[in-house]
Order: sequence, then structure tokens, then C-alpha cells
Amino acid sequence: MAKKNENAPILALRQAVFGDVPALVDLTARIYTPEWGHSAEMLRSQQTHFPEGQFVVEYEGNIVGYCATFRIDESVALKPHTWMQITGGGMASRHNPDGNWLYGMEVVVHPDYRGMRIGQRLYQARKRLCTDLKLRGITFGGRVPGLSRNIQRYGSAEAYVQAVVEGRRRDPTLSFQLANDFEIIGLLRAYVPTDYESLGYAAHLVWRNPALLDQPDIPAVKSTRNLPDSVRVATVQYLQRRIKSFDEFVTHVEYFTDIAADYSADFVTFPELITLQLLSIENEELSPVDTIRKLSHYTPQVKELFSRLAMNYNINIIAGSHPTEQENGDIHNVCYVCLRDGSIHEREKLHPTPSERNVWNVTGGDTAATILTDCGPIGVMICYDAEFPEVAKHLVDQGALILFVPFCTDVREGYLRVRYCSQARAIENQCYVVLSGNVGNLPGVNNFDIQYGQSCILTPSDFPFARDGVAADSTPNIETVLFADLRLESLAMARNAGAVQNLKDRRFDLYETRWLRHPR
Repeated sequence: MAKKNENAPILALRQAVFGDVPALVDLTARIYTPEWGHSAEMLRSQQTHFPEGQFVVEYEGNIVGYCATFRIDESVALKPHTWMQITGGGMASRHNPDGNWLYGMEVVVHPDYRGMRIGQRLYQARKRLCTDLKLRGITFGGRVPGLSRNIQRYGSAEAYVQAVVEGRRRDPTLSFQLANDFEIIGLLRAYVPTDYESLGYAAHLVWRNPALLDQPDIPAVKSTRNLPDSVRVATVQYLQRRIKSFDEFVTHVEYFTDIAADYSADFVTFPELITLQLLSIENEELSPVDTIRKLSHYTPQVKELFSRLAMNYNINIIAGSHPTEQENGDIHNVCYVCLRDGSIHEREKLHPTPSERNVWNVTGGDTAATILTDCGPIGVMICYDAEFPEVAKHLVDQGALILFVPFCTDVREGYLRVRYCSQARAIENQCYVVLSGNVGNLPGVNNFDIQYGQSCILTPSDFPFARDGVAADSTPNIETVLFADLRLESLAMARNAGAVQNLKDRRFDLYETRWLRHPR
């Protein structure tokens, strides 16, 4: 049987093409009935007028989400209108190539996939398009489907909407829009007269491009990458606690993934050897080597868990690390990086510690490649790997902008070695470094040591960054989650025009680092 290519995305967001039209006709008919769904002519017209503004989400080759946009002038977009008027009957014929606002014409999500944050992905795509085009913002008429059920209680559409805005009432659609940073500038009457749940009303919503709001112009740094201005990262300082089943482990991990996603993080990082917690389920008296091999039996469940969470919560997960038995019988300490497009990437610890080698018989991997994500290339260094400058340099030479360091240390001295070296890697490679560690202990659990951890998010040391080169820090040995917004443009500016320019100033005429190729 052919081996499944886990690096291949199974969930992808892309621009719509003409070949998608039949599937989109079926999708909109399922949502609105065949009579009111979008016709093939409407869908082709939308792509003809503004192809870069039409997006679809594919899951396992099937289209499960779709959104349509076009450009329009502020003088038209922010005045009262109906859906038919402003969209040209759904054809996007009002598209103005010089319009300074993006109009959200449609968002549709297949009902069987509404737990995977498909809508959120489509809204993020719109926001990226808006910022890339340097438009003033996004506007549209948003449904208020809870209005018909509550009109008698509130007496008017205005009163109902105000209750939703103030948090006294939840509307299934409007509350979602508000949570995605849209604001209401008014109500649109008879926006879609056949929307009986909304009584024909729509909330006139806007999202204003934050890059254009009273911000001074920043000199552009040329780049071949089309990357977001800012990446939000989360790192989990994870408390090791006794559990009775794998399902209980799932509950804890999903909780932190949900938290990070609720704060709109692009990445969430878990600690090295987070799955050692699974030893407390049976707690058998085995030799250390046999214990690690038994732990490796959980590998399929671990990979499925983190991949599912990445897609369902629309977040890229650095899933700590997990001891994994190789085809030749060796045990490697493997970090599974599960992206929100459904792809799974494996990165092995290159440098096992003396304890890992001598007690658990863990051997090191032999490659360190970057992983291309929707937020740019990233690299992974597992704990001890961060103490070898060659690893970080190799990853940054491949284009890595953020390095993730899942770690597991028993005492403060060991933790500080990892932290001080990670800070040095951030400075000498002018990149961001994110650390995630375990805290807590499991008394009475065989082959489990004590834990000392202080997760943090580190930056280079220069004017565009945090004062002490620390974007976020934690209290030692307490379970918590850290967040930081990391500006990729700041890295580009530092690398090109910083007070020091480590990447440019290396003396290649004096020294070099060469990585050897190993047969796979």
C-alpha cells in the first residue's frame, strides 16, 4: 500500500476558478434552496469582474466554503442600499477597480463543516486582501437571524441589535461578526426582503484597515514573500497532572487550543515530551526503554488529535514532542507540526541529551528543514537543539522567521541553559524564538522526573522590539498561556537597516558551516 503523504494539505483556502462554478451552484442551492442560490452566470460574473476577491475552502477535494467580494467607492458603500442594488443583482457588476473599500457580497459554509471555523478562514482571507490592497476597510450587510424570534420582546430591530451589541442577547450571525472586529454603523432596511428570519433587515457592518488608521507610513522593505504584517503566537506552559485515560489528555490539550484560537493566535506551542503524562494512565513498572517504546504506541492517536484540532480551531499547532519508534526500531523524539490546512510535518530532535541517550536509548534525527506555513517559514529546535548555534543558523538560512523551542527541563539550571541559548539565537539570527515548557510533577509515576519551566517569547535586541528582548514572559512553574504579536516587518527592517546586521555581517570569507547529507 502506498504511504499516505501527510505533508499534503487536506484543507486549503484558495481563489475560486471557473471550474468551481458547478460545485458553488450546488453549495449555494443547499444553503438558500435552488430557487435562491447563486446561478452559474452570477458566479462566473463575480470571477470575471474581480477574480482575486473570490475565495473557496476545499476539504479533502470538496468545496465546503465560499465567499465573494468586490471593490467599491466609500460614497456608495457606506450609504443605505440593498443587496440587489449594490451587487448588481449578484453579478458584482458594481465592481470599481479603483474603489477604496472591499464589499463582502457573500459567505457560504457547508452545514456539515460548520465546526471547522471555515467562515473564520474566509473572513481572514478578506482581511488579508484588504490590507494587501491598502483599502480603507471591508463593509457589507450582515444578517440578524434572531430578529424575527425576538421582535416582540424588543419592539424594534434597532433595540434588538443594540441588545446584541451590549452583550445582553446573542445572535447566531451578528455576534460572530462583532467577535471578528466588525462594528455596526447602522441598519439597512429591506436589504434582502426574502430573509424572513432577519425581517429583511441587515446590520451595516464595517471593518477598518488598522494599517491606515492614523498610522505613519513605514518605509517598505522589499520582500518576495506575501506575508501578514503581524503573527500572533501563543505558548502553553503546561501542567503535568495525573490522568486516567487518553480522552482526559485530549480534554486538556483541546482546552488550550481553544483558548489560543479564541484569541486569534496563528500558532500555539506545546512543550517537549508533553505526552509523558500518558504514563500515569497505567503506570506500569517497566524499564525506562520499554516505557518509552510503550509510549510510542500512542503515536497514531497523538497525530490524529493535533491534526484534528489544528483544522477544527483554524490554528497551526507545534505539538510539543512525542517519543516515536522508527521503522528500524530506533526511538526518536519527534515534534509533530500540524498546520490548519490539514498537513502534518515531523521534525526530530537532533541532539538527545546524555540522559535521553543513556536512560531511554533515544537517538537523534539528521535533518533540520523549515516548514512553510501561511505565516511564512518556521523552524523547530527541540530543547537541547537550541544550545547548538548551527541548528538555528541552518533554519534561518532557509528563510525561517520564527523558531519554536518545545522544551522539558527538570531544574532551573537546565532551563536557563535553554533560555539563554535561545535568546542568543534570536539575536544572532535576527529572528523570533518561542519557548514552551512543562511544569508540575507526577509523584509515584514511573520514569517521570521533576519539572521546571518558564515559557517565553523572545525577540532580537534592537529598537523595533521589546525593551529587554522579551515579548512575553511567564511566572515559573505555574500553568498559563502567553501571547505576543510578532511583526515580521520589524525583522526585515532590523536585518536590512538595524543597529547591527548579524545576518549580513557574517565573515563568510573566514568561516562557513556545512551540513552533511544523510541517506533517508
